[in-house]
Amino acid sequence: MRSKGCVPYRECGTHPSSFPRCIPISATLPGAGKWSEQGARSASTANLPEEIMAFGQPRIEYKTNEQMRTMHQAGLVLSRALDAAVAAAKPGVTTKDLDDVFAAVLNDAGAKSNFLGYHGFPATICTSVNEEVVHGIPGGRVLNDGDIISIDGGCIVDGWHSDSARTVIVGNADPEDQRLSDVTEAAMWRGIAGLAKGKFVGDIGNAIDDYVSSVPGKPLGILEDYVGHGIGSEMHMAPDVLNYRTSHRGPKIRPGLCLAIEPMLVRGGIETATLDDDWTVVTTDGKRSCQWEHSVAVHEKGIWVLSAPDGGAEQLAPLGVVPVPIP
Repeated sequence: MRSKGCVPYRECGTHPSSFPRCIPISATLPGAGKWSEQGARSASTANLPEEIMAFGQPRIEYKTNEQMRTMHQAGLVLSRALDAAVAAAKPGVTTKDLDDVFAAVLNDAGAKSNFLGYHGFPATICTSVNEEVVHGIPGGRVLNDGDIISIDGGCIVDGWHSDSARTVIVGNADPEDQRLSDVTEAAMWRGIAGLAKGKFVGDIGNAIDDYVSSVPGKPLGILEDYVGHGIGSEMHMAPDVLNYRTSHRGPKIRPGLCLAIEPMLVRGGIETATLDDDWTVVTTDGKRSCQWEHSVAVHEKGIWVLSAPDGGAEQLAPLGVVPVPIP
């Protein structure tokens, strides 16, 4: 998602802004295009409407407690839909089958998909298999034993969005694929703990990067082309949430901030390419990848993981964080 011809932000000294310019700080805003490098390249804060700008930067939407409680309801529906899709991911099943299972849960709950039709996206989930990093389109691809698949979905309840992703290994797991998924999930929870303990949005990426760098064994790469984002009345909003350490602190963490935290790790190099369908992103070296994601709310009493039934309590306890229900 970085600009054409530009190296990852941590290596770039040509964009002096309080926000990284080599990643899609404005690709998460209205009119910036879909989840693609093309959308990021065409987006610029110079032509964004004044009402979504503040001091030359994208304006952040801060939610009321009531709005965040509605987002939690959307997150609970999403959690059930992902449960069903993950359970259905078996050898012989197609990725379109998973989309049908997910869509049925949303329909039964009276929720609306925020993926289907988003800039023309044709499904309710992204199904990214093996070397596919993100934005894979469900279709006739049959899952095989040993495949690793990331299922990314979202929904809307009463106008408020949720977004979450999980990775599952189909059938028998390659130990290195299992390690990839385990580390990515743990990195996500470290990032959420970084939100709970930190002062700035940049503390999330610092926590993720520090954890991944400390894991023993063969190093895993943190994808830099795609990042997390704000979420609320739109699926993709400011601010961008980096998954790696930089010198940029980012916006201050304050009540009403809602973020989708979604590290993406790879077993090989971090370079990516977009396929001819203009959606599916793959690793250029063909190595396997993984994504985990949760939407999280900050309120005056603490944080609450909107897309986890227990608010993240079980996973955050070992990290010294006690999530607090939204008042």
